Amino acid sequence: MDITNFNVIINELFPKKLLEEFHDDYGFTYTSNKIIKKIGFSTNLSVEVIEQAKAAQVDLVITHHDAWDFIYGLKEECIKRLKTYEISHFWIHGPLDYIDFGTCTSLMNRIGIDNIIRFSEYKNTSIPGLGEFNEAKSFEALADKMRTELNEPVRAWKNNENTVKKVGVLTGAGNSTVHIKFASEQGCDTYITGEASLYTIQYAKFAGVNLLVGSHTFTEIFGVESLALKIKELNKSISLIELQEEHFELNPRGK
Repeated sequence: MDITNFNVIINELFPKKLLEEFHDDYGFTYTSNKIIKKIGFSTNLSVEVIEQAKAAQVDLVITHHDAWDFIYGLKEECIKRLKTYEISHFWIHGPLDYIDFGTCTSLMNRIGIDNIIRFSEYKNTSIPGLGEFNEAKSFEALADKMRTELNEPVRAWKNNENTVKKVGVLTGAGNSTVHIKFASEQGCDTYITGEASLYTIQYAKFAGVNLLVGSHTFTEIFGVESLALKIKELNKSISLIELQEEHFELNPRGK
């Protein structure tokens, strides 16, 4: 597979309307002329991810996020190394958040939600996905399930005495009180996201909505994995590898 074939696959997987709406929220950071035989994937682009890709002889790295401009100098260093190692990099943010197999849906599937009521959408702002369990479960059981799947110390605030039945999910930076308000108004007893501020925590408590907060990186990795698997379904000769990232976001000491 070459870059042209890869672009064809992306256009097959994502509706034209979605790609047009988020035309500046996905694309290539760098493209080499190498044939794509091995794809590595992760949530973020970083120097460490690129070095892993080189060691694993990856031809194309797929991430959810491009290198952040406000991590000063990172993007320039990443581009330098991609060029040196002749590794292509493709990132896809907005379209992957709002596709039916994307970040929110993939996390809901991973934690065992039985019925997805609505996918996450973008209508002037992000709208959480909604899901429901066939059988209600304890908040503690759901928190433990998230910790197992994300392999990190998910933070948990129990703000009501009900068992968990209906859940709102917005991965990554879904920490606005607007998002929790929407979930509450839709009858959700629990809200899940990948970041939290003081306002997130206070409003969830005030609204009586349980709050589960993983990391930005690991609430979104399953969506990137879903995309990689769909690409492989359309080109079975491709091999895949997850490029590992550190679990440092939830540890105050960075260890």
